[in-house]
Amino acid sequence: MHETHKNSLLIVDDEKSNLKFLAHILSPEYTIYTAKDGADAIEKAKEYLPDVILLDIIMPEMDGYEVLTKLKNLDETRDIPVIFITGLSSSEDEEKGLSFEAADYISKPFSAAIVKLRVRNQIQIVNQIRTIESLSMTDQLTGIYNRRGLDRRLNLEWHRAIREQTPLSILAIDIDRFKNYNDTYGHQQGDVALKTVAQIFTQSLKRRGDFVARWGGEEFTVLLPHTTLEGALEIAEQIRADAENVVVPCSDGSSTKITVSIGVNTQIPDQNSLPDFFVANADEALYTSKKTGRNMVTSYVQAYSKEAGSLSS
Repeated sequence: MHETHKNSLLIVDDEKSNLKFLAHILSPEYTIYTAKDGADAIEKAKEYLPDVILLDIIMPEMDGYEVLTKLKNLDETRDIPVIFITGLSSSEDEEKGLSFEAADYISKPFSAAIVKLRVRNQIQIVNQIRTIESLSMTDQLTGIYNRRGLDRRLNLEWHRAIREQTPLSILAIDIDRFKNYNDTYGHQQGDVALKTVAQIFTQSLKRRGDFVARWGGEEFTVLLPHTTLEGALEIAEQIRADAENVVVPCSDGSSTKITVSIGVNTQIPDQNSLPDFFVANADEALYTSKKTGRNMVTSYVQAYSKEAGSLSS
């Protein structure tokens, strides 16, 4: 983990004095977000995706039980551990809170030491799980995400795009004639080429939300949230040009060149659309790029138009 990284907490309480106290004792170790009611808590949880949420139960309009239920029903927040912070101190109240799948339960008045320890325990669990998940979703050769990581991220971005009605773009990328490259230079050099392509994405993808994964073999996939077709085509062309210009080093001191073909698809999904077709249409556009010359970018709209034109001729 990067040494400047701080885990984050969202503290939800309608009492300003409680927010101030908790923020004061926890801010030295964590990045703190606060919310004063349930609706605000849900919006900030979706926006900031904190590592742990400290949630009061007794609040006006929407109590903590309802807030927790709503958080558990959202794809992006359901796995965030929630610690109830409340003046309800009986064993029955604690049992009810835990039955709502709260990770822990802290009764008021607060003990600074207990709050810190219980938050620390949840943060340690979160970080351990994150490390395990990262290893399981990382391609060991290139260091970027693998197919499993892509499937998880696509599901998240797909539902976000449905909810917000924003465009989601995807790039299907394939190294041209990679079998011939391996046959010519050997599989070890092929691995070097794959690593080189993976490094290109760090140059071409600048936004925090952009996501890249190795689909398998010589194929890569890029997800671009909140990106129109025009924007996706621009990014795809930058990746294509960067790949064409890169020098792939060889162990004997020489170098080789590679190119990539790219298929692009953009969609504003709705409840009736499926991510499988979204991905398949990008693959169809990629196939068109490879079929019509390689080292080029084709959108699904262009591929569909070419196919329709060939059928009508």
